[in-house]
Amino acid sequence: MSSIEVRIPRKQRKRPVSCAASDFLSKKKIVSPGDTISEASDYMRGHGTFVDDDKIVASVTGTVEIVNKLISVKPLKTRYNGEVGDVVVGRIKEVGQKRWKVDTFAKLDSVLMLSSVNLPGGELRRRSVQDELMMRDVLSEGDLISAEVQSIFSDGCLSLHTRSQKYGKLEEGLLVQVSPSFIKRCKTHFHDLSCGVSVIIGNNGYIWIQPHEDNK
Repeated sequence: MSSIEVRIPRKQRKRPVSCAASDFLSKKKIVSPGDTISEASDYMRGHGTFVDDDKIVASVTGTVEIVNKLISVKPLKTRYNGEVGDVVVGRIKEVGQKRWKVDTFAKLDSVLMLSSVNLPGGELRRRSVQDELMMRDVLSEGDLISAEVQSIFSDGCLSLHTRSQKYGKLEEGLLVQVSPSFIKRCKTHFHDLSCGVSVIIGNNGYIWIQPHEDNK
């Protein structure tokens, strides 16, 4: 009796699917710890990544950012990192000498100088001792404001200003907080919606919602 040769097909091992690093950048893909971002050798690892078997792998949950072949992952849960020109919504934390400390969800409290606000009535003049004594009549602890980042001190503290009619004290509305990583820098952060509300989307993740002026 002749023997019969039987061949059993081998189960093929699934190879991990890898994407080009540029795919993550174009799609703003969210990665989790352990996800492979790139296997290409011409990329360098940055914050939020590590190297495993010549592959760049995410160490935190966030979005992939690539700058000049440097791959990093921006965490979804992160403090606000301000830039000059940013629109922010903040809460007055402390009234000091010629300045207010403002909580803008940054690593350090932001600063609003007395010289960086409009005086009552819009009068243009140098601030006096009397103005300093009346600071709490302008803004006091707990007040919410909209402002713009004017400059950044050497220690990273943000200097704000409200010298525009669209900035200033916020009243009769609702404050919503989201992660700053969800907010994109746009030409305008002030929006009047057709449903009758106005929205200020702060770059720092604080969003102010209030009835439109015509509906107040």
